[in-house]
Order: sequence, then C-alpha cells, then structure tokens
Amino acid sequence: MKLKKALVMALLMCALVFTVRLNEPLSLYVAAMKQGGATTNIQAFDTATGLTTLRDMIETEAQKKRVAAVDASLDRVWKAVPGYNGLEVDVEKTYLLMKNAPENVPIRYVYKEVEPKVSLDSLGRYPIYKGNPNKPMVALMINVAWGNEYIPTMLATLKKENVKATFFLDGSWLKKNADVAKLIQADGHEISNHAYTHPNMSQLDRRSAYNQIAKTEALLKSSLQVTNKWFAPPSGDFNQMTVDVAAEQGLKTVLWTLDTVDWRHPPAYSIIRKVRIRVEPGSLILMHPTDSTSSALEGIITAIKQKGLRLGTVSETLSSKRVALVEAAP
Repeated sequence: MKLKKALVMALLMCALVFTVRLNEPLSLYVAAMKQGGATTNIQAFDTATGLTTLRDMIETEAQKKRVAAVDASLDRVWKAVPGYNGLEVDVEKTYLLMKNAPENVPIRYVYKEVEPKVSLDSLGRYPIYKGNPNKPMVALMINVAWGNEYIPTMLATLKKENVKATFFLDGSWLKKNADVAKLIQADGHEISNHAYTHPNMSQLDRRSAYNQIAKTEALLKSSLQVTNKWFAPPSGDFNQMTVDVAAEQGLKTVLWTLDTVDWRHPPAYSIIRKVRIRVEPGSLILMHPTDSTSSALEGIITAIKQKGLRLGTVSETLSSKRVALVEAAP
C-alpha cells in the first residue's frame, strides 16, 4: 500500500513538472488546432514536450494534402487521353528541411509527384487529340509544308513571349529548307514529323504510308539530330493503319483539339477570339505559318495566359508531369 502511494505521489510530481514545461507549447498547439492546423510551427511540436512530434505532424498533414494521380484513359471522342501525376508530401525531405528551423516558423512542405498506374503507353495504338484536362497547359502545334515568309516573324513573337512550340515539318520542305529548320531548332522549339509529301495518309497502301513517315524521320535525324516522338498526319487524314505504322516507328499519332483554320486567311481578331472562347486545359492548337497566324500569334498567346494556362511543347503538354509541384496542394 505504501509503495502504491509513493508511486502515485511520484507520478503527480512528474505531471506537475511536465505541465509547467508544456505550458507555452501547449497553448501554441491549441491555438493552431483552433485554426484547423493551418498555422503549425516547430515550437508547438518539440519532441521534448511530449506532444505530437514534428515528424508525426508532417505525416498527419501529408494525408490531408495528398492529391491522387489520374490514370490515362480512352475517351469515346478524344481517344487516348494522357494521365496526370498525383502529388504528395515527401515526409523525409520535409522533416530534414524543418527539424532545425527556428521556433514559430510555419512548416514548409516538400512535395513529390506520384505517377498514375495507367500510362499513355499502356493504352495501345490510338490517336491523341488533347492533354489531360486537369493539367493547366496547352501547346501550339505548327505544321510546316510551305510558307517560309512568315516563319521569322512568328519565331520573333514566340521568343518575345518566351513560348516554346512544336513544329511538325513536312520532309520534302525540310530537305529544301534545312537552314530555316535549324533556326527553328536553335530557338528551342520541338521538331516533329509531318510525313514527306503532305499526302492523305488514309489513301496510301501500307508500304507507302510507312515510307512517308520513315523518310521524314530519317531526315530529321540526319539533318537536325532530332529524336522524335510524334507524328501529325497531313490535313488530319488518317486511319488505323496510319496509327499502326507510326507506332511501329516509335511514334504516337497526334491531331488537334482546336483548329485556327488559318489556311483560309481569316482576320487575326477572329482567330484570337476563337482561341479565347474555346481554349481549355490540355488543348492542342493547330496553326501554320500564314499571314493570319503571324498577325494573331501574340494575341493568341495573351488570350491563353489570361486564362491562367501555361504554354508548352506537345511533349510537355501530353506528359503526365505536373505543371508545378504545389499547384494543387490544399
């Protein structure tokens, strides 16, 4: 009995001492919790206090901040749609960043991406018309088979606006205009395959379709040292055989979400208006080096940026990588 009383008294004394030590951190902890945990700090979670440790707090918040990855999928209209990486807190890196931080400093979370379980590659041989609608990025895809006179102006506008586009080059054009193609490449734009003589691919036999892509692919490698991933069928004309022969050469078939129809030479304001109304996350915007697009390009870029969308290449837009690691963090 005496031993039991002594043990109780000892525990009470420890509790009293501990309460004194916890007084200030406890108040901080309670204040933080009253605000929904939004203003957590290091002092409130010191291991010595006996409250939740810093690592425990990070792990708890990590569960709340997690954003699930979106799998690539097949859509009835848009066919193959890329996935989009998820987002989660890197607990270890966040802990290492904050463990020696001064008292009362809010926790700065370090994030990492989580790839979807279903990737674009796993969907099979399907055309692609757009990026994932959760990704706030769009791409300008510029098909070039003729019309050199407007390319310098368009390149100047893209450089001024710090935008990288994807130029799909016709092989016969490239053979005659390698110097112009090198100017495009020197500005950091992506270069891809637009067949060799701008044919209607669906009307070709298998060997001819294969060669249309292969000849341009060989020229891209020999003249520009390009390792390419995409094939844009001329005039958007293709069939399943087209998709198959492109896939056999390691290329995915890409079309567009939004067509400027600039080959009809509409006024620049009408192109800008169309883009402003119809552009959305994941859009691939088709254009050519025409007088209309040359005049409209700056306005197109402005309209896209005003919608809070980033501009990237086709590869960047169709990848599952996030635009920013913390863009969707709660």
